[in-house]
Amino acid sequence: MFKLESSNTESVQAPNEFDYPKEKKLNPGAETIRKTLDPSNNASLQPIMSNSLGNYEPKDLPKRTGPGEGGEPVVLSPSEEKDAQRTIREYGFNMVVSDKISMDRRIKDTRPDECKNWIYPNPQYLPTASVILVFYDEGWGVLLRTVHSVINTSPTELLKEVVLIDDGSTDASLQEKLEAYIKRWNGLVKLYRTGKRVGLIEARTIGAQKSMGDVIIVLDAHCECVVNWLPPLLTRIALNRKALAVPIVDGLEWNTLEHKNIYGSTNYRGIWEWGFLYKETQIPDQEAKKRKYPSEPYWSPTHAGGLFAIDRQWFFELGAYDPGIKVWGAEQYELSFKVWQCGGVVEWVPCSHVAHAYRGPRSHPSYVPGASPYQTSINHLRVAHVWMDEYAEYYYRREPAIRNLKFGDISERKKIREKLQCKSFKWFMETIAYDVLEKYPPPSNNVAWGECKNVQHSVCLNDLGASFGQPIGVARCYGQKWINRIISPYMRGLVNK
Repeated sequence: MFKLESSNTESVQAPNEFDYPKEKKLNPGAETIRKTLDPSNNASLQPIMSNSLGNYEPKDLPKRTGPGEGGEPVVLSPSEEKDAQRTIREYGFNMVVSDKISMDRRIKDTRPDECKNWIYPNPQYLPTASVILVFYDEGWGVLLRTVHSVINTSPTELLKEVVLIDDGSTDASLQEKLEAYIKRWNGLVKLYRTGKRVGLIEARTIGAQKSMGDVIIVLDAHCECVVNWLPPLLTRIALNRKALAVPIVDGLEWNTLEHKNIYGSTNYRGIWEWGFLYKETQIPDQEAKKRKYPSEPYWSPTHAGGLFAIDRQWFFELGAYDPGIKVWGAEQYELSFKVWQCGGVVEWVPCSHVAHAYRGPRSHPSYVPGASPYQTSINHLRVAHVWMDEYAEYYYRREPAIRNLKFGDISERKKIREKLQCKSFKWFMETIAYDVLEKYPPPSNNVAWGECKNVQHSVCLNDLGASFGQPIGVARCYGQKWINRIISPYMRGLVNK
């Protein structure tokens, strides 16, 4: 039930221009599923806590042995370190370690113990999933282990396909060799190539358009799934098609590929500070008290962005990702804000765990042609001006250098908000994201902005790479050239000692 032994597919060149799906283009299977999931039957779709093993829990799994099994770290000999360091520079992961680990390795079960006792709806009552993996010059073993893991840990009745989107890779192993490799899955794994670098966000939208499942599940291309990760996510969307369901993200250490339970038994949720730095905090008591069991899902203002599940049709009703948000950065805020403000919910699901590897010190260039040097700030500004109403001013106060940065036309995005009759950001902040204001009070107005210079010694205050709350020092002055271009003269303060 849980492992598909063989299949194959073909590589298809994806166009660089694409249309958002119209209603008639949607997967016919999704309509059939939704007729079955009549809202009046929602009570029967609620998971049930039992005293026995859950209906999707695998039974009598054979014991596996070998390097890295159970999520254990792999330690190299001194003679292997030189090659390992080369692969880390190239891919951001230790590919010498990766090559020692089976493609089908089983990582540890990091879920709360009671997750094994949940009874979820049978497959005929759940939507099907298309898992989208975007990659660019990804390490061979890390990428393919992600595919193997998704397939090995997913009920075959629920996994419609794995959609690989190659965003302009130049690595030779990811060309014909990859096309030949995925044929073993007989069409379950599909490969599309963008033909040129378009960036993570646009590539994900292409994947969503190409997908055929009722639900799209976005994972990064360097993940491994914990047993029974899929039914808990799909159940949330079966109950509420406007839910954005987020698995709990475990860690894969980039050098040893050790699997770690980052959060332990504590429930966290996603928030941010006013410079759009992603943060996490323990769930407030009022959210925790809504649940009978600590393993039940809970509301979160936002999420980290790399791993989530959403109804495919709902994703496109929301306008997919803003096409003006390019490359990477801000996409999780745009998706979370509009889900909440337009009638949906963002839920973290403690019984769904997926391990994610954060890259080490990679030197391989990842530039996307046409991207602005200030692309992340532009992305954030678009989100702020479409969804945040008067709260957008707090971003300007936190990052005054972006005050005059051009962020493009947002009229079409505002029309989507108007069409869906979405709620105000004030409602969102007071009702859902109230802990953001508690943790990060709105910044006050800036009095002066610019370089702080000691004219006698010609040195300026400099953060020297320090993070917030750490001491700063002095260094040579840079003349604030970037600020001079985008900040009006009256905002540039000059303080002399």
